Amino acid sequence: MPNQTRRRALKVVGATLGAAAFAKAMEPLSEWEEGMNVDAFLQKHYKELSDEELQEVIARLEQETLEKYGRDVQIRDVRPQEGVEFGYALNLSLCIGCRACADACHHENNHDRKTNNSYIRVFEMTQGSLDFENGDPNYDHPVPQPGKFYLPVQCQQCDNAPCVRVCPVQATWKERDGVVVVDYNWCIGCRYCEAACPYHARRFNWSAPEVPAEEINPDQAYLSNRIRPQGVVEKCTFCLHRTREGRLPACLEACPTGARVFGNLLDPDSEIRWVLANKRIFVLKEELGTRPRFFYFFDK
Repeated sequence: MPNQTRRRALKVVGATLGAAAFAKAMEPLSEWEEGMNVDAFLQKHYKELSDEELQEVIARLEQETLEKYGRDVQIRDVRPQEGVEFGYALNLSLCIGCRACADACHHENNHDRKTNNSYIRVFEMTQGSLDFENGDPNYDHPVPQPGKFYLPVQCQQCDNAPCVRVCPVQATWKERDGVVVVDYNWCIGCRYCEAACPYHARRFNWSAPEVPAEEINPDQAYLSNRIRPQGVVEKCTFCLHRTREGRLPACLEACPTGARVFGNLLDPDSEIRWVLANKRIFVLKEELGTRPRFFYFFDK
């Protein structure tokens, strides 16, 4: 990627799109830019930042979090490990639809409390159907219900990710461990990635997140769970601030039934490899060729 600033990237997109389409796509960004600090607006893409520049950016973000939210946080730059490609599997025979995973995601990733946002949606499905488009993500009765099963859906971390292909400014990309990430300081909020994702796994921040200081998770990473600004699209990162350091995703640790399995696809002795070798697994919307790293299976 040639050396760019955010301002230059916006000009490139404006030249690529029609004027009307560009203006419409940028509507949510207009209010956000009014309060954006100059350093943030002129910041280079994550991949272009030197180590020194990145540390300056992180220091600025930590200070902004303290000023806006009243909480000291530590934002780290956590890089992929060599010889690791992450995979996730979910046993639908064990999932009871309790949404503990979604709640854990909500708190771990510093989501907006007002909207109760989460990267995970749990669909109540009728037995015999695997089309999550016909499932109900808004059920509010006791679970599990007879004749139903539960299908949690989050970012599938696709190997052939359509969201990456459509981003006009390369604000999202796939890292070598398979995690699709976003540079939230480079995202221009056009929402093309959100529209391209067949799993509805991306979220747009229409307003600045509201998180009480005492509820903020201070353990953060630049490409993961730091508090995202208004006007950007965000997504699950397999809790890379945890998993790249040998810990498990928050959603897995919260699951009361042990339905979730996470690990290194390149490790033949990992639990995820055992599941792939011994269970009848499937992926959502396989016909689209997105090649997800998120797998589902039933015990029977």
